[in-house]
Amino acid sequence: MTHIEHKQRWGARQRLEFIDFSSYWEGGINRSNIMNQFRVSGQQASTDLTDYQKLAPMNLRYDLRSKRYEATESFECRLTKPDADRYLGQLNALTARLVDPEDTWLGNAPVTDLIPVPTRRVDPEILRSILKAIRSENSIEIQYQSLSSATVDAVWRRITPHAFASDGFRWHTRAFCHRDNRFKDFLLSRCRDTRGEDAPGSDRSNDEQWATYFGVELVPNPKLTEWEQKAIELDYGMFNGRVVLQIRKALLYYFDKRFQTELASHRFQKSNEDPKARPIAIANLDAYEEALGRPAST
Repeated sequence: MTHIEHKQRWGARQRLEFIDFSSYWEGGINRSNIMNQFRVSGQQASTDLTDYQKLAPMNLRYDLRSKRYEATESFECRLTKPDADRYLGQLNALTARLVDPEDTWLGNAPVTDLIPVPTRRVDPEILRSILKAIRSENSIEIQYQSLSSATVDAVWRRITPHAFASDGFRWHTRAFCHRDNRFKDFLLSRCRDTRGEDAPGSDRSNDEQWATYFGVELVPNPKLTEWEQKAIELDYGMFNGRVVLQIRKALLYYFDKRFQTELASHRFQKSNEDPKARPIAIANLDAYEEALGRPAST
């Protein structure tokens, strides 16, 4: 198969997946949706719809009034897997203006808004330099503004980065710090400049905190009523009253920091506090505290 043939087949497959996705989430589709999304002719869009109907003859029916193909009550996705997270992720990116509308498959997105949060600016050239160092498995110097620094000026320090991570609000790079001789996290937004790729420090395979996972076992706050606990089980996708989140030990601190307002434990919850204010609890709390490097509860 030539490169052109492969590209054509991939493009045709993508358009059929788009029909599947849009028909499921938007309730239907017409030729102009395909034409606008993929910049193809009306004839090609008609061919795509015909090909899709051959694959799933019971999924669509043409409605003369709306002049589009409507999803039937028996509609079942054939080429894509219905994924609420995928849809909401696109909706989030679209609402936050992180992507152009044409870069999503949401043709008729509902009115949506987000709580504004302060943005942490990451310099694209700095990100590019760190990416290059990761790919080449080299070290690089970063001019870093640390909260723990004794000076108000950013300090140059050599690191060997090997991964990126986010706590949902901030991005950092996981790296071996040549000065402190250990693996640490460096916020991308605090990097002022980069320079000088050089030989690497400790290999990423030695970052045990990154390579090791801890299973955080979440359950509803036992002080909630039975029906309130059922609601929390549904809200957090629990099965048999619990859900286990596998989290890298290197990221456990960020999980604890982000979710402490929802976690019910003696560290956080006051004796007279409404249990609905902290609806989830950690069932394996002692092991969790130990994994965080804190004394186990007594």
